[in-house]
Amino acid sequence: MVKTLTRTGNSLAIVLDKPLLDQTGIDANTQLEVSTNGDVIVLSPVRDKHRQARFKAAAEKVFTRYAGVFARLAREDR
Repeated sequence: MVKTLTRTGNSLAIVLDKPLLDQTGIDANTQLEVSTNGDVIVLSPVRDKHRQARFKAAAEKVFTRYAGVFARLAREDR
């Protein structure tokens, strides 16, 4: 999908189509986090801290359990 920025006062805005918003669960009341790596701009819904903590705990559990597998996969000589 290609979009063009629209001038809004002294700022620029982008209009996101309803199907895209519906697919991501974003509406007019959703707070968005805006980040960049200097090349791309990323918009993502702000997630609650409890959800982030659960995800981090689950990821750490998986990493601990499969640390050896991840180490072998990361080796260059595979």
